[in-house]
Amino acid sequence: MPESRISYARLSTRLRQLLRNDHMVLSVLALLVGAVVGMAVVGFRESIDFIQGIFYGFDSIYGTDSEHLAPIAAALPGWRVLLATTLGGLLVGLLAYKWMPERRPQGLADVIEANALLGGRMSSRIGFTAALVNALSIGVGGSVGREGPAVHLGASLSSWIGRRLHLSRSLTRTLLGCGVAAAVAGSFNAPIAGALFANEVVIGHYALKAFAPIVIASVAGTAVSRAWFGDFPAFSIDIGIITSLWEMPAFALLGVVSGVAAIVFMKAIGLSAKLSRMLPVPLWLKPAIAGLGLGVAAMYLPDILGVGYAATETAMLVKFSLWMLIIIGIAKILATAMCLGFGFGGGVFSPALVIGAMVGGAFGVIATGVFPDMSSEVSVYTVVGMGAVAAAVLGAPISTTLIIFEMTSNYALTLAVMIAVVIASEITHHFHGRSFFSVQLLDRGIDVKSGFETEVMRSIPLDRVLKDDGMTVTPATGLQELRTRLQKTPFGELFVVDNNGRLIGTITLADLSEVAFDHGVDDLIKAGDVARLHPPFLTQSDSLDAALHLMADTGEEHIAVVDTDLTLVYQGCIHQRDVMTAYSRALVKARHEERGETG
Repeated sequence: MPESRISYARLSTRLRQLLRNDHMVLSVLALLVGAVVGMAVVGFRESIDFIQGIFYGFDSIYGTDSEHLAPIAAALPGWRVLLATTLGGLLVGLLAYKWMPERRPQGLADVIEANALLGGRMSSRIGFTAALVNALSIGVGGSVGREGPAVHLGASLSSWIGRRLHLSRSLTRTLLGCGVAAAVAGSFNAPIAGALFANEVVIGHYALKAFAPIVIASVAGTAVSRAWFGDFPAFSIDIGIITSLWEMPAFALLGVVSGVAAIVFMKAIGLSAKLSRMLPVPLWLKPAIAGLGLGVAAMYLPDILGVGYAATETAMLVKFSLWMLIIIGIAKILATAMCLGFGFGGGVFSPALVIGAMVGGAFGVIATGVFPDMSSEVSVYTVVGMGAVAAAVLGAPISTTLIIFEMTSNYALTLAVMIAVVIASEITHHFHGRSFFSVQLLDRGIDVKSGFETEVMRSIPLDRVLKDDGMTVTPATGLQELRTRLQKTPFGELFVVDNNGRLIGTITLADLSEVAFDHGVDDLIKAGDVARLHPPFLTQSDSLDAALHLMADTGEEHIAVVDTDLTLVYQGCIHQRDVMTAYSRALVKARHEERGETG
């Protein structure tokens, strides 16, 4: 055989081995996902600017830059701003009411839910519709963030790719993390933070099998973003340096204040949502009401409009007075709560940055006034406040610290930011919840802390633990026969079925306690007389999750399984020990797959 043919055969074999290697396939797919999501984020941001141009026109200085909507709106007549927010809110409400599931916008909480409970599977149609609703919400001036919607869009695209390639749940979930990382990295020009955010907030671990492709996707998303927008940090401002380590207690105190501000912000959103639900107004009209209120306020305080980066930048330049910082901070909390509570689409990260900048700036003005010789510049406190509030809201102290670093390119602030971030996050976690998104999901009845385990249980059908060792009797079975069968059954319980096999009840030795040894009534007592009627049961379509919940609620260790809840034909039974064994094995296997381990 010629040497060239041997070499080709070896190469072909090697390629087939590589294609069967999940790590290699994931790395290639991560590169693809990162590039696709990076382009999607670019398109999303450009669509926001385009929509803003329609409603607010083209500014001679800022063009249609959504990051500087405040100065653009300030130069327009008040009626123009009011029209933009009100009409925009009406359009948002109509689109969400007609096309969105549950008639509400989608965001990062839905991505976390998809990862925890749905195996990383998301609807691409809903993803694109949500992107349109969110882009419209931000473009008309809604006081919301763009990063959460960008993450939702990226996650939807990556999930669609995973479904089209028929990937396993584990690989699809990792690909979902790749989409999240690329979206965050592309939004902030922050590849390190993007990778850590996906692992910290969505995936929930840093196993190499997931972490490596997520890093690749994050870098790819950043590369696409930089190719379009340029390689610039989000805030190109010269931040001062920390004057003395004696300031660390001040930064710790700022962390406390920031934690309180974050709780107030999240509570305000929750209260606004409750008020919206109580309001006897059609769902599609509620965003217009929020838009009207926002427009009236923005006529006097345009800094509350949009993502608010212009206000953040002004605070970092120390161009706001103490009272102005306080007013904008409070107004931004109220404006964002009103918008999100009444149905505008959008995220919370950008508003959290604005609120944090105002809190940190106000704290810095006071601190530098009281201790002028021992304090850093006010801008230092502004940045620290930004990181602390944002971390507390997102529940992501590690990635938020890195986002602040990559947004400002100032490493000297990292220590101060870390101190404030940790304290603010602990306060928020203790008094409110792990994050805005975890509380949001809890309000929907979803506990993401047990999400992975719940998904594992839901993925196991009852057929895997169904046994046929249960003994059945008819309602006419006599007492003597019942005694004999109870002695023979391996778990001390009989299932009573009619002539059609339909489950009627159950019998245990305890049910016979009054007549168990009275042979004088053997011919009088029948199974139908002593059976516990309407016993708890499961259907063949139920999962292990349903079985465990039913066992916990009823205290039963052995439960009958029927074909459907209409016909109730007895199929067998399940035992608690088998359910727990199957769950334990499946959980161990899923953990190994998630981390790329074998054995």
